[in-house]
Amino acid sequence: MKPWRMSIPAGMYEELHGHLFPGDGDEHGAVILAGICESDRGLRLVARELHLATDGVHYVPGRRGYRMLKAEYIQGRILRARDRRLAYLAIHNHGGTDSVGFSGPDMASHERGYPALLDIGRGVPVGALVLARTAVAGDLWFPGGGRAELRETAVVGHRRQLLFPRPAAKATAIGMYHRQSRLFGNAGQELLQRTRVGIVGLGGAGSVLAELLGRLGVGEFVLSDPDRAEETNLPRLLAARRGDAVVPAWLPQRLADRLRTYKVRMAARNIRRANRRARVEGLPGDFLDADVAERFKDCDFLFLAADTMGARLLFNAVVHQYGIPGIQVGAKVPVDEDGVVGNVFCVSRMVTPEQGCLWCNGLINPGRLQDEAVPEAARRGYAYVDDADVAAPSVVTLNAVACAHAADDFLFHLTGLRYDDAETGWFRWNSRRGVAGYDLPRRDDACAECSRADHSRFGMGDNAELPTRPGGGYSRRFSRQL
Repeated sequence: MKPWRMSIPAGMYEELHGHLFPGDGDEHGAVILAGICESDRGLRLVARELHLATDGVHYVPGRRGYRMLKAEYIQGRILRARDRRLAYLAIHNHGGTDSVGFSGPDMASHERGYPALLDIGRGVPVGALVLARTAVAGDLWFPGGGRAELRETAVVGHRRQLLFPRPAAKATAIGMYHRQSRLFGNAGQELLQRTRVGIVGLGGAGSVLAELLGRLGVGEFVLSDPDRAEETNLPRLLAARRGDAVVPAWLPQRLADRLRTYKVRMAARNIRRANRRARVEGLPGDFLDADVAERFKDCDFLFLAADTMGARLLFNAVVHQYGIPGIQVGAKVPVDEDGVVGNVFCVSRMVTPEQGCLWCNGLINPGRLQDEAVPEAARRGYAYVDDADVAAPSVVTLNAVACAHAADDFLFHLTGLRYDDAETGWFRWNSRRGVAGYDLPRRDDACAECSRADHSRFGMGDNAELPTRPGGGYSRRFSRQL
């Protein structure tokens, strides 16, 4: 079977690492229960619950190996995994730093015990992790006799860390990126090339993000936006052509609308102009449609450049349910009925599985969610204002400020170059005052989106429903043609 991947929030990993490596040089144990994500990229487990085994009580001298988890401790966790439909992973540590593997006694214990655990789990995968200080190896068993090894573990926080069973092969130079790879090395450039990024909304902000990320050398994109270009979009859609939006006036309106270019097609064109090897899946449908949202659940990073409450709710759910970091970007130009301009600002808000929940911070308005559920409101697409006849102010420079900051945060997150004590607040730029600031995000310990409470969607993977609409019916043929 194909190797599998693992995602674990940075705070949970630090808690586990501190338990396994307290400085005594001994072996310690734990259990992780994880959500399951199955996609075209294979299987990925999303850590949801961490259970630390107490030395001498739950983790005791072994009968055949050095240490073992007690049967009663294992039973309680495998039954919980069965009831929650979560994968079960037993964990211990070995010595060493950047290379680790299971010992002969470890593998023998798997072969003795895991068939029985599979029976008890009634369909959930069971397996084990073994950690060194900067390495992780894994062995996962499936119902029916399948078995696979762990390929990589992503520790997800404001800085991402990738852990492997053994050091990765040395990366080779990529000529066209020679200048920027001097910053983060050939390995960093190769990492960008292997990264799948999702962008929701390809308007004024999303088109800037597509351009920047394409030029950085990101290798794979998933894009969604149901809209086509209009003449009033041209000043703020990067590299837009007049022919994308302007069609002969004598054409019937229905035909004219069909001749205008989808925004996802324009974005794909721009990405490929910057990086002809990039793989782009462009979905001319709404992110809220279930078949569109499905394509985003196994991205490595998400960008939300659409400003409906429904899109915010779904983006926030994907981040926490599937353990994927993301950034919400936006710009606001408030103008009252008398034409008086208020505080003009733009924001870049990084949301990770343990910090920055949009729901906790009051950025998802239940009233507007209800309004958008009405068909007439839903047809407005990614609108900034409530009146369908009023075009909201939008200026390309504001989008560029927010998106440049977001793309930079993504770059330093992905390559691991952010300092440990880097700013984690949300960036806000007030153009009229010329002032930059940071908003410190809050977190509710009982939040149904981001907390570790039993009722939360945190780390549930495919075992929880996303807040989507049924169907959608975007054209997969169109997507392949991109």
